[in-house]
Parts: sequence; structure tokens; C-alpha cells
Amino acid sequence: MNQESTLSASIPPELAGQRLDQALAALFADITRSQLQQWIEGGRITLNGQVPRKRDKVKEGDEIEVRVPPPVESGWKAQALPLEIVHEDSELLVINKPPGLVVHPGAGNPEGTLLNALVAHAPKLAQLPRAGIVHRLDKDTSGLLVVAKTERARQNLIEQLQEHSVEREYLAIVNGVMVAGGTIEAPIGRHRTQRTRMAVSSQGKPAVSHYRVMKKYRAHTLVQVRLESGRTHQIRVHMAHLHYPVVGDPVYGGRLKIPTGASENLKKVLRGFRRQALHALKLSLVHPKTGKRVQWATSVPEDMSKLMEALASDARTHSD
Repeated sequence: MNQESTLSASIPPELAGQRLDQALAALFADITRSQLQQWIEGGRITLNGQVPRKRDKVKEGDEIEVRVPPPVESGWKAQALPLEIVHEDSELLVINKPPGLVVHPGAGNPEGTLLNALVAHAPKLAQLPRAGIVHRLDKDTSGLLVVAKTERARQNLIEQLQEHSVEREYLAIVNGVMVAGGTIEAPIGRHRTQRTRMAVSSQGKPAVSHYRVMKKYRAHTLVQVRLESGRTHQIRVHMAHLHYPVVGDPVYGGRLKIPTGASENLKKVLRGFRRQALHALKLSLVHPKTGKRVQWATSVPEDMSKLMEALASDARTHSD
């Protein structure tokens, strides 16, 4: 059974004269400042045996005691599912998520999710909200996803996401031939009548996507998309709004587009592509511990690679 624990420390000379909350943040670097402030207000922290205020000044030799509450039991089932770990250190995990894997348990998916696999890989993640998951990828979107391993890293990454300092770059294959790239700035919210869908809506939250044409095929385009915001289904909704829906998207994709005179192989590949052709290719952020910008990239998954090859072969065949 999880028990409450106690942390103790004395104020060193270099912290003398600082506010209590500032000194605590320096002494207990693994605990977020907001968490420490909550514990001060909740009477869990004492200064020389007395309950202090966060703005109280500390002196050299002052005795600090922190009563740390037991971690909340998550109830999440740990499952040893395969994980492709791109990077791991004391603060972060970067995962290359395969298509078909649900990120977080929910209605209809109580088990077999990325979260269940993460808790099996690193049991301490069960003590963090959402097991350290700070952003999601749709079930059938593949690619890079970052997970915080400490509460301090989690808060830091949430702040970076809010400030748009986390850079996420995707590859998408869309229906239609785009003339050029551009930026779409269109708010996204719940669809008015179909609550499982998202839509461009004046009542939605701000959403900005920058897109660049990478390769044109006869009836499709390979585009690179960089997100400023991270709304649910953002790329899928924005591309559909531009009338270039993502290939294979079961919600926003519309009718299957097969070029005139397409080979049997291309027809087979297009008809057999059962997910949105969307892959989180690159991820860049400021490391919560070192303060340095770090970046990861991953290769395109096999199903998207085969689709790109089939579309390119078709374009070459009809290039006369």
C-alpha cells in the first residue's frame, strides 16, 4: 500500500533571502513549482515547524519539511506490448507509434493502448496524469510522440505545447493535385450535429497548419504539414476544408480517387489503404532538463511507403 513520505532539507547560504517557493523549487528540482505551492497552501510544508506562506523569506539554516502525499492509484493495467522507443532518458520517452494503436484507454478500448504499454515499460509513469502523455496521435496516425517521465517534465512540455515551441512535422498523402503550399488558419471545434467529428467552426479554437507540396502525382499530392496548434484531427480537418482530404481517411476523406488508366497494382494499393495516410515524421522541442533544443525523425511506415511508390510509378508511366 502506498504511504505518505517526508522530505527534509536545510536552507543553504546561497538560497538565504529568497522567497520560500523559490527556495523550494531550487531544493526539490524534481517537483514542479505549482505542486509545491499547492502543498504550501495545503499545510504539507513546514518552515522551522510552522506552516508558512509561499512569499515568506527564508534564512540560512532554516529547516524545511515536506509531507509528500502517496501517489494516486491509477488502476491502469500494465501490458507488455511492443514499443518502438526512439529516445529515452530520465525525463522523456519518444515513441514511434504504429498505425492502429490507440494512445489512451477509453470507451471501447480499456486495454491494449499505448498507455498500457508505457506503464509496463516504466511503472512510475502510473503516478503521472495520463501516464505522462501530453499530446496524442489518432489511432490510425503513425509516428513520433513524446511522453514525460517526471511531473516537472510534464508541466514543462505542456507549457511548450501552449507556447508552440514543440515543433511537429507530418507527411500526408492527400486526394487532388495541389498547386502550391500555404498556411491555413481556421478554428476547429466539434461538429454541430455529428459529435464524433470535428469541423472548421467560428465557435472552435484557433488552429494553424502550414503545408508544403513535396511531390505531385497524377491525382494525389504528398504534402509536409507543420502544426502551430494541436487540435483534435487538425490536419485531417484542415486538408478536407481545403478540398484535399487525406487519402484513406474514414471520417473526412470522401470518395476514393483512382486516376484514369491506373494500373491494377495502384488500384489494389489505394483500395487496400484502410487508414488516413498521415505520419508524424519529425518532432523537436526544448529538453526540460538541459534547456537545449533536441530533434528526432523517423522513417515513413511500410504501408505509406508502398502507396508513395505505387503513385510515383503510376506518374512515371503516364509522364509522356
